[in-house]
Amino acid sequence: MMKGFLLNRDRFLKILDDINVWDVIIIGGGATGLGIALDSASRGYKTLLLEQSDFSKGTSSRSTKLVHGGIRYLAQGNIKLVYEALQERGLLLQNAPHLVKIQRFVIPIFSWRMGFLYWSGLKLYEWLAGSLSFGKSKFLSKKEILNIFPEMKPDKLKGGILYYDGQFDDSRLAINLAQTCVKKGGVLLNYFQVKNLIKKVGNKISGVVADDLETKKKYSIYSKIVINATGVFSDSISKMDQCTCPILIKPSQGTHIVLKRSFFSSSNAIVIPKTSDGRILFSVPWYDHVLVGTTDTFLDKCILDPKPLEKEIDFILQTFKKYFIHSPRKSDILSAFSGLRPLVVPHHLSSTTSAKDISRSHKLMISPSGLVTIIGGKWTTYRKMAEETVNKAIEIGNLNKVPSSTKNIKIYGAFSYECKNPNSYWKKYGEDEYHIKKLIEENPLLGDSLISQTQNTSYYCTKAEVIWMVRHEMARTIEDVLARRFRLLFLNAKKAIDIAPRVAALMAQELSKDEEWEKSQVAAFKELAMQYYYPVV
Repeated sequence: MMKGFLLNRDRFLKILDDINVWDVIIIGGGATGLGIALDSASRGYKTLLLEQSDFSKGTSSRSTKLVHGGIRYLAQGNIKLVYEALQERGLLLQNAPHLVKIQRFVIPIFSWRMGFLYWSGLKLYEWLAGSLSFGKSKFLSKKEILNIFPEMKPDKLKGGILYYDGQFDDSRLAINLAQTCVKKGGVLLNYFQVKNLIKKVGNKISGVVADDLETKKKYSIYSKIVINATGVFSDSISKMDQCTCPILIKPSQGTHIVLKRSFFSSSNAIVIPKTSDGRILFSVPWYDHVLVGTTDTFLDKCILDPKPLEKEIDFILQTFKKYFIHSPRKSDILSAFSGLRPLVVPHHLSSTTSAKDISRSHKLMISPSGLVTIIGGKWTTYRKMAEETVNKAIEIGNLNKVPSSTKNIKIYGAFSYECKNPNSYWKKYGEDEYHIKKLIEENPLLGDSLISQTQNTSYYCTKAEVIWMVRHEMARTIEDVLARRFRLLFLNAKKAIDIAPRVAALMAQELSKDEEWEKSQVAAFKELAMQYYYPVV
């Protein structure tokens, strides 16, 4: 077993004690931070990533699960962003085939004029993808649309346009990026909070002060360059820098709901291009459920666990029933979750500017002290953002120039991976499927499902997977397992609450924790999970 390539917190802490000065320290373990860590480590730099919670705890686990160019950005005239994202989309499919798949999408047409505009836009979308195109778009008749989507209302429907984009599991990709980074020599620590920045003569940053939230030990860690990749929390690191040029971040909340497939039985996804809040609404099959979203709501402050707003839930339900025969109620929602987008607001924009009108392009900033901050962007372009950030870090930190090689780096889980069954439950583990099944061979009881199979589900959640997640994926809490490793909290909050005690018992044994730890973990998880569960009690 490739133990050196897997995540092991104790081993990383020992390495931390042995290295006096790092080349690069990255603050933040979401998509951007993990991408930067991989790019940096793969160039041979001594790389350390610190995350205050779990990897992808924030926005990076709460996306619409799409690897896409962003058809809405064409309407904004942002051709460069779309082109870049389409190229990165193609690279992601090549480098992470166990997590990324080509998904068929349909835009229904209710007006021939709008249909022509969508057709033209999607042909441009297809052309921009070039040799990395996922497939040719084509027109579908009204009859064909209703055959594909039997639950759709036929009123005013003219036809539709079929096109191709990508779908993935965001937080599982985050774990695999972390594992790939470790393979390249990087060190990553979750539950490690940066409390301050260390500065040397000339007010230049030379490291960070950080607390291990598990051991309560304080560390002063030195580095040639520090990168702030904390997304919506970037301003908190900027304040530690005492920068006179504050980062203007306007958090925009995107909310999704998850329903049973009985509300949407098609294996194709549907896109409503223009809703009443100006955003595109997706209805996408995901792990034998249907994911519907997303909204775009400005918030006044950033929090680690954002809650869906009632008006957002109402908006999604009302928009869904406008196009489909079934009218889901709040009690039909299996899970509802929100994520915050770190939108960088230009100084010239007014306070009345809506979230949909602010560019999703990323922004790279350098403070007078040498702090490198990267904000914005999206999952699909994480690799390109990381490459640009490390290029700038090389310049600021006077590191030896080494070109990026991440275009051709296979993500952990994809090595020698051959998918015999594209719908297999185990596909998301890539080659680790073998190792997890080996645990079951050694102890058949670990093959037992944590979810009652009388509930007619193809989502098992075996005991062996929990053991694997703790030993080799740095899962430290019930939430780490049920939200970001299994994804069950995002699929069915009630089921996640039901199996939490069983997960706690398995984790306690692996982590050498007592019964009190189990009880506190279950209580904390239930309190969190109730934010995802409707109706809220």
